Amino acid sequence: MSRFLFVVPPLAGHVHPVSAVAAELTGRGHSVAWAGGPEALGRLVGVGATVFPCAGPADLDGRPVSLRGVAALKYLWGEFFAPLAHAMAPGVTTAVMEFGPDLVVVDQQTVAGALVAERLGVPYATSSTTSAELSGSLNGLPKVDQWLTDLLDGLRHRLGDPSARNDLRFSPRLTLVFSTSELTGPRTAGHGPVRYVGPALGPRRPMDAFDWDWVDRPDGRQLALITLGTVNCEAGARFLAHCVEAVRARADRMRAIVVDPGGALGAPHADDDVLTAPAVPQLALLSRTSVVVCHAGHNTVTEALWNGVPLVVAPIRDDQPVVAAQVTAVGAGVRVRFGRADAERVGAALDLVLEQPSFAAAARRISRSFRQAGGATTAAGFLEELAIRETAGHRAPRPGHG
Repeated sequence: MSRFLFVVPPLAGHVHPVSAVAAELTGRGHSVAWAGGPEALGRLVGVGATVFPCAGPADLDGRPVSLRGVAALKYLWGEFFAPLAHAMAPGVTTAVMEFGPDLVVVDQQTVAGALVAERLGVPYATSSTTSAELSGSLNGLPKVDQWLTDLLDGLRHRLGDPSARNDLRFSPRLTLVFSTSELTGPRTAGHGPVRYVGPALGPRRPMDAFDWDWVDRPDGRQLALITLGTVNCEAGARFLAHCVEAVRARADRMRAIVVDPGGALGAPHADDDVLTAPAVPQLALLSRTSVVVCHAGHNTVTEALWNGVPLVVAPIRDDQPVVAAQVTAVGAGVRVRFGRADAERVGAALDLVLEQPSFAAAARRISRSFRQAGGATTAAGFLEELAIRETAGHRAPRPGHG
């Protein structure tokens, strides 16, 4: 049996897919450990997991609300992911030395894992929880692309192996993409071995209380799920309010669950038309949902499409415009502009998606591609094969093995 170390950031959307893969590997008899923020991992990977604590910022709450586009990307890498790499590197080093993994599985943007692995000579695979990095989205922005290249090179010279030449965001051995090419479209060249495995949807912790009676009320109306994820609370107050207004204007034929972790709409409540809650059992809800309105976060989009649910997408920043473009390109949803979306525009998008059957048909087509890709089972198989190959080809003992 092999030993796998997962290196992840303190962001739920980056942890959930690989936690499903880790559970699959554990079920096959392999040993699994984690390196990352102990508080976040304690919430996300369950009691009893082996966790090597790493320092670093807990989340992205400090990011200015107004940042969009290139400014948001530079903040994300310059003020979050790069400092996270510096902070996590000592903890990841300890994890590798003490746990002795045969393979390190590194989140694509948590480059401390790649840097430490290459410095210590331990093979690693990349976990790509969003397909945006594969899209060549910076091809038309050479100065920004060069800025990011220089930043990653600087990290490598301080924390990794300066002689290495591959892009830190892609393992030279294996990159797992939690999507399919049917959604992402063709990828740009030069990323090494890439395998599309589809979404990895493992079990989530059950919620102590949720109003399933409200959800399952047999009133014949279509149900919308409205969410902006967990890191857009401050930016989303206006948008959520307009979504609620649009739903209320269509109360004869639809109602909505609104995820409101920041309390932008006031205290959680439920009336005939709208239920608001700080958190919801999203995966369980999606099988009952007719449409999802969201920020085009990769996990929300893939979870909706896994269930064949079409979308209204309002990207805010980061990878979201790329994912939104994928949704509209395959015909599985409609895009609205986040900053300009009022109740009338959101309502018109809802009407179009719910009244035109082509959107649901496209969502079901992507769902089939996801299910055929295999998810956590396929991903675990690729990691097993790589670990076996690397172990067979490695003569000296790994750190922690001897």
